[in-house]
Amino acid sequence: MGLSSHGAVARARRALGESKVGHAGTLDPAASGVLLLGAGQATRLLGTITLDDKRYLARIAFGSETATDDAEGDVVRTAPIGDELFDEAFARAAVAALEGVCEQVPPAFSAVSIDGMRAYALARKGGEVELAPRSITIHEASLISIEACDGIVVWSCRFHVSKGTYIRSLARDLGRRLGSAAHLCSLARTASGTVRIEDCMDLEQLDEGGLELALAHALDPLEVLPYPHRMLSSDELPDVLHGRPIRLRGDECESLAEGNAICLVHDARLWGIWERRGAHLVSRSNFPQGIEGVRL
Repeated sequence: MGLSSHGAVARARRALGESKVGHAGTLDPAASGVLLLGAGQATRLLGTITLDDKRYLARIAFGSETATDDAEGDVVRTAPIGDELFDEAFARAAVAALEGVCEQVPPAFSAVSIDGMRAYALARKGGEVELAPRSITIHEASLISIEACDGIVVWSCRFHVSKGTYIRSLARDLGRRLGSAAHLCSLARTASGTVRIEDCMDLEQLDEGGLELALAHALDPLEVLPYPHRMLSSDELPDVLHGRPIRLRGDECESLAEGNAICLVHDARLWGIWERRGAHLVSRSNFPQGIEGVRL
């Protein structure tokens, strides 16, 4: 928390002794939780990994809106907090009503591009930020608890949302919908796609354990890639390493459609992501050293 995604990448580079590190699924500096990193050859997987949905634990404070829609920004509007906002049954129903497909306007302080400039950069300069709404899906929204102190109320909520959803915007819009004002006061991402927070290590652990610890806890690439896999024979591996097409097997003729991809595995490593072309598999991506972590 308090560290940008870019800062997390820089810290991982130092801990791993590896210059080639990237991330998937940006996490706000004010948030904590799951940020998926790839190192070395695995950086090439980051654009392929399925991270279409996210899960969060969020705390939403009522009574004020901020410029950033979270606790980091200046207060730009205040509004009364109705008695109903302290009622658990009302709050539970209001949060559940968020579920479904809707249009959401991202925060002014976000990484959305406007004419080649990031929205947050324009907002920091005092410019007018007008962002178009985008379609999102809230798969699940539920209330965990209500906290009340000195006339202020905070709702703790659990959200399961589609890629591109801003929880800060959910908080802002919920406050307006309920005739008040609101902002996000804390956020933790508990899952990104199939990667859960239980699968992760924190940066302090990575600092101490370095590359050895990272390899021991590396995610199985087959669990996060949206493709089936094929075990290569020892005879096929040299062809794959040289990018030579290999023939489909009988079961693949039925199960793998033309143009679809498959992961090629040998000796607990991922060696390539190939695709069907007629009666053969041809290279889409090759990994000459093999990506470790396969646990079949």
